[in-house]
Amino acid sequence: MRTRSLLALLLLIPLVDAFVLVAIVGSGWLTPLQTVALVVLTGLIGMILVRAEGRNTLVRFQQKAAAGSAPTDELLDGGLLIAAGAFLLTPGLVTDLIGFLLVLPPTRYPIRIALKRWVVVPYIDNKTDGFATGNVWTFGFPDGDGDSDPFGSGGFDVGGSGPGAGDAGDTGSDDPLGASGSATDDEEYVDVDFEVNDDNSRES
Repeated sequence: MRTRSLLALLLLIPLVDAFVLVAIVGSGWLTPLQTVALVVLTGLIGMILVRAEGRNTLVRFQQKAAAGSAPTDELLDGGLLIAAGAFLLTPGLVTDLIGFLLVLPPTRYPIRIALKRWVVVPYIDNKTDGFATGNVWTFGFPDGDGDSDPFGSGGFDVGGSGPGAGDAGDTGSDDPLGASGSATDDEEYVDVDFEVNDDNSRES
């Protein structure tokens, strides 16, 4: 769908340009010869600017490549300059205006930033599943539905607090029989003494 819209826009630009030229000549602002001369002059000036900006972009590209950094901005500038040259070579004032917008740095840089943000980065993320820009989940739940603490907010219960903390392993209790014993505080402890009789003592 986007490709069809882009092709329709590119086909619409020369048609609009033709209507603009006819309107300029028909209104009497310029004669047909002057209009043709203006179109040729804007094209020549634009091509000189494209050549100069192309050299500057090539120098920046070589500097970044020698430094070991990725010249992504320079590649985008190169593509925009090629598009600018194509528009400037197309006869017409509207195409020349678009070419000047793409070749002049004050207008080309915002176009490059918008192109990088809304076209290049989403395309790379779509092709690499987010690995190219780091927009990828490597741990946890991407939607934020999972609990970051898998053992609960209190962690493991080691018997320090909470209900039933003294039911298991309460070694500090006064009950010598343990938590499962039958003796309570209301019962009395009975000591039983066992007497052992030695057979040898009886015979003596």
